[in-house]
Amino acid sequence: MVTYQRTTEPVWSVAQLNRQVAQILDQSLPSVWVKGEVSNFTQAASGHWYFSIKDERASVRAVMFRGRAQAVGFVPKAGEQFEFRCTVTLYEPRGDYQVQVESLRRTGQGDLHEAFLRLKDKLERQGLFDPERKRPMPVLPRAVGVITSLSAAALRDVLSALARRAPHVPVIIYPAPVQGSEAAGKLVQALQLAYARQEVDAILLVRGGGSMEDLWSFNDEHLALCIASSPVPIISGVGHETDFTIADFVADLRAPTPTAAAELVCRSQQEWLDILQGLQGHLQQRMQRILERASLRLDRAAGMLVSPGQRIAQQQQRLQHVQYRLQSVMRWRIERERARQLQISRALARQQPDVREASERLQQCVQRLQRAWSQRVQQKQHSLGLLSHTLQALSPLLILNRGYAIVRDARGNVVQNALDLNVGERLDVELSRGQVSVTVQDKHGLL
Repeated sequence: MVTYQRTTEPVWSVAQLNRQVAQILDQSLPSVWVKGEVSNFTQAASGHWYFSIKDERASVRAVMFRGRAQAVGFVPKAGEQFEFRCTVTLYEPRGDYQVQVESLRRTGQGDLHEAFLRLKDKLERQGLFDPERKRPMPVLPRAVGVITSLSAAALRDVLSALARRAPHVPVIIYPAPVQGSEAAGKLVQALQLAYARQEVDAILLVRGGGSMEDLWSFNDEHLALCIASSPVPIISGVGHETDFTIADFVADLRAPTPTAAAELVCRSQQEWLDILQGLQGHLQQRMQRILERASLRLDRAAGMLVSPGQRIAQQQQRLQHVQYRLQSVMRWRIERERARQLQISRALARQQPDVREASERLQQCVQRLQRAWSQRVQQKQHSLGLLSHTLQALSPLLILNRGYAIVRDARGNVVQNALDLNVGERLDVELSRGQVSVTVQDKHGLL
């Protein structure tokens, strides 16, 4: 027979065990960087982010509280790869091991790209990238503006392309540096100068290729807002075909290279010559057909032409015939009207009414109408009193006087279910005397 002796070691509760494990994790594991993929992402109404970090072999639950999530500047999506700075914790009520994320960054990308993505997301939410606000290039620009550095190879490429394709279009250069800490501000000044002078119908914003640091001036928020406010279309030709900047997204048209921007701003001279030649041939054909039809009409008119004396004689003969017919008709109409007038006069003499009898009947009808009207008004007044009493009994103001209120959302709809509301939503509350505006801080549904 096996016997067990009670030991002197303490017996822990589950809560004590979880608390001890949580303390060990806090003390033994400082903040660490973890690389993985976001999955099962949920953004709670409180602003906290709940998701899992996984790789091909494992996953771990993660939470990022609202204060730190707001500092990220964008919302992660499921499937995206990040590097997470986090602390390892234990959720004691369930004994679940999880990590609390303090910050995150995209895998393999530095701070510049993070800033680029944050600004891109911000301007996209503001509608600066919407296709509806993009404007087409002018068909026949009276002049084209170019904003770039005077020493840039992009300027030579643009001028060469425009001279080859459209030598008839004047080019106005607004010089500005395209690299360095002051480049973005200088680019904004050049754009504003072009806007103020109003001498071009389209603007090319160009520079050659380079690293992200070299192209960073074109990722400036002030420059993006200045491009969006342009009174004329802007083509962005920054870097190579694989390079993208904020200016590319805001501009009315993005060209893969500066040379391509010059080719997109206007049609070539040869294209216009081909169009004019086609229009000239079409116009000649149309004019030939018009002259042929006019010649046929002239021949027919010449065959129908008569001398003026003969035409006058014919007109006089027709005029005399019409005059005779008109006189005959007028005599017949006059005789007929005289006969009708005589007949009506005789009938009128026979049909004179008895005015006194009709007057008495009219007076009686007026009296009956007045009595009926008085009775009708009394009946309606009585009915109105009953309806007014009923309406007052059903008035919501009586209910409001007993301490009730009517709650409406921002669209004016009456709120009936607290679960339909969102935390932070503004509501209008109508009381028996006046109205107040409130903000939802918490909500509870009825069981």
